[in-house]
Amino acid sequence: MALKKLLLLLCIFSAMAISAQTNSKIYDIINAVSKERIKNDITTLANFGTRNTFSDTVSNTRGIGAARRWIKSEFDKMSTECNNCLNVFYQKDFVTKKGNSRVPHDAWVVNVVAIQKGTKYPNRYIIMSGDIDSRASDTMDFTTDAPGANDNASGMAGTMEAARVLSKYKFENSIIYVGLSGEEQGLFGGAGLAKYAKDKNWEIIGILNNDMIGNIKGVDGVISNRDFRIFSEPVPANETERQRKARRFYGGEVDGISRQLARYIHKNVKTYMPEMNPMMIYRLDRFGRGGHHRPFNDLGFPGIRIMEAHENYTQQHQDIRTENGIAYGDVVEHVNFGYAKKLTAVNAITMANLAWAPPSPKTVKIGGIVEASAKLKWSPVDGAVGYKIYWRDTTSPTWDNSKYVGNVTEQTLDGIVIDNSFFGVAAVGKDGFESVVVFPNEIMR
Repeated sequence: MALKKLLLLLCIFSAMAISAQTNSKIYDIINAVSKERIKNDITTLANFGTRNTFSDTVSNTRGIGAARRWIKSEFDKMSTECNNCLNVFYQKDFVTKKGNSRVPHDAWVVNVVAIQKGTKYPNRYIIMSGDIDSRASDTMDFTTDAPGANDNASGMAGTMEAARVLSKYKFENSIIYVGLSGEEQGLFGGAGLAKYAKDKNWEIIGILNNDMIGNIKGVDGVISNRDFRIFSEPVPANETERQRKARRFYGGEVDGISRQLARYIHKNVKTYMPEMNPMMIYRLDRFGRGGHHRPFNDLGFPGIRIMEAHENYTQQHQDIRTENGIAYGDVVEHVNFGYAKKLTAVNAITMANLAWAPPSPKTVKIGGIVEASAKLKWSPVDGAVGYKIYWRDTTSPTWDNSKYVGNVTEQTLDGIVIDNSFFGVAAVGKDGFESVVVFPNEIMR
């Protein structure tokens, strides 16, 4: 009898540990991100003069050709250092001038891809992207200097640094580090890779698009090295009419797969980097604008944009010049490398958490209509040792309440009325790493 009680207590304490503790490996990852390496990579990219998608591809010192070859060589070095743990290759698509107003001539749009295969779920991918290309004031001008130090050498350097750090670890899920091209001309690189993923039947956990992560001084006068934005669309662009109609009765207007990914990032940052202020922006991207996560969203993949909170428009898409005492141009001197390091760490810990976590439940059912308690039932997940139910007020942007329920596949939340909250379920692995929360996708009568 005493032994049974002891075993029960051990199970209870184990469950508490899984649901509550942080993991020291995540702090190790944060500490391993190097400001100096990011600075060196941004400087190298800016020194290619211009990285316009349609610039020189032959020179070894100038143009996008030299830039992408250098990026690939750096990924190759990382792979050598981790015993060939990265599969590095070019993925490309041909774009033509016909029908594309921002394409000055026909050319290949070439992405640089590095895949770190997972040990258990090799076909499940979390992607971090930066953009290789840059632009001058006129996006059709592919000869004028356009160093693009912040837009977007910062995101590209962050992606490379994340690869250096995370390639030292083994993960159950796969991670992709990618430099995308053609962003300034119409998101061509992202569209090409998204289609490639669809054709290969990749299961995309999410894409973290990093576009401008190095500026802390806004054109509005605000200076902050802690604020950053997470842009996410509310519901998938390819949702069905049936799903749209169901939202009218069951909710979910702000609970699509990309929004859940944004909440996941927010939660992990608040847990492991509480000094940072992640701002969840309820919009696909900046007002009327777009980024390289959008082509993935268009095909139904979860994706978000991580970027600085305070932009300076005199340093974006501008020829280098001085007018009325204002220094225009996206040059290295305007980049805050310490801030870029922080946002790189945000990406790295998000990918590590996801790559070590089990998959999310495929199905989450909810019931409890005209009852005093909410009822949830979900499909079992291979590799999960337990599950966590989340709920929040319908007006809250974040999952504010949770309950670890152990290795079961259904639970009743006594006294919590279904009408007053939104609910979701995440799978929890043996080391405490959680999947993305799944909003209920079926109803129990």
